[in-house]
Amino acid sequence: MIPQHRPALALLALCMLGLTGMPSLAHADNEPTGDFTNYVGAGVMRMPGWIGSDNHRDQLAPFIQVTVDKNITLSTSDGLTVDFIHRDGWQGGFYGNYMWGRSHEDLGPRLAGIVDSLSPRLNAGGYIEYHPNDIVNFGATLSHDTEGAGAYLNLYVDSGLPPLWGIEESIQLQWQAMNAPAMRRFFGVTATQAAQLGTYAWNPSAGNQQIELEYDALIPVTRRTAVLLSVDYARLLGDAADSPLVKRFGSANQVTTSLGFVYRF
Repeated sequence: MIPQHRPALALLALCMLGLTGMPSLAHADNEPTGDFTNYVGAGVMRMPGWIGSDNHRDQLAPFIQVTVDKNITLSTSDGLTVDFIHRDGWQGGFYGNYMWGRSHEDLGPRLAGIVDSLSPRLNAGGYIEYHPNDIVNFGATLSHDTEGAGAYLNLYVDSGLPPLWGIEESIQLQWQAMNAPAMRRFFGVTATQAAQLGTYAWNPSAGNQQIELEYDALIPVTRRTAVLLSVDYARLLGDAADSPLVKRFGSANQVTTSLGFVYRF
């Protein structure tokens, strides 16, 4: 969800604790008996250089989705979840994720050296989901930086789509809010920075951060391999969209696409 410069160590951390959007998809009709919802692979992502950026960059990335004992899921898109609630359509428990920052290179010549670079952070908290059927689920995550004062609330709904030519598809709609420290971290501009940039200072408060729509597809190639495709559009909201970093030097419209090749098991 937060696309930034990723060194090899950060990619390894992503493998362990994940990022925003691609749900597990059921196996194609021509698959042998078995779920085949677990997968490992690699691919490329094209993403904004930082939250609110109008420039994009290409990034090699892993694709991992592994569930252990039906209660622990490790995903490079959905993070780490450990279930303590699993009955009557409800599912919930511990939630952990990895949130990218922004490097000097990501900021580019207009902002680098003036706007602060940000180191990546882990955040942890809880999640709850309700599954009225096998197709749709409603959920929420609430998390806090493990080192820092940022807090994040996400509300989402996932829905599978009818298979088309063996292609398995799903969509997700998500709304996210941040507390004031998180908003200031990503979108704040001090008076000194504003003077250097020739713009206005910005001290955002807690509230809406973005609304996001994501489409995911799993395209079978062989009995155990597939291509993953994801297209994500996010629109920044509220004080995030009104930040001079976004209005003067970026864009409130954020598009991320990814393409990967995976082995399913």
